[in-house]
Amino acid sequence: MTKKQILYLILCFAGTILPCSQLIPFLSQHGLDMPLIVQQLFANNISGFFGLDVVISSMVLWVFIYSEGTRLKMRHLWVYIVCNLLVGVSLGLPLFLMMRQSNLDRSTMS
Repeated sequence: MTKKQILYLILCFAGTILPCSQLIPFLSQHGLDMPLIVQQLFANNISGFFGLDVVISSMVLWVFIYSEGTRLKMRHLWVYIVCNLLVGVSLGLPLFLMMRQSNLDRSTMS
């Protein structure tokens, strides 16, 4: 693994552990109460700002995954979308970038 890939891997762990440290206590207390999640996500202007930022960032990530992944002939692009949906941009983006870097490194060696 290159230094870039190791950094992306560390960011994958941080991007999973930190958001889940906030979500898991909520889920254990309320379950998957989607109306409550949306209500709390948009409880005020600041939380709404962050919520909408993440939604738009996710859509941009999906376009990037599809276009860059297709260009580089990467396989299993759906995995990064699923990671984005299950955890967030904080996992989907660094995981995709790590695998993209691996793909680029392999093509450079060929």
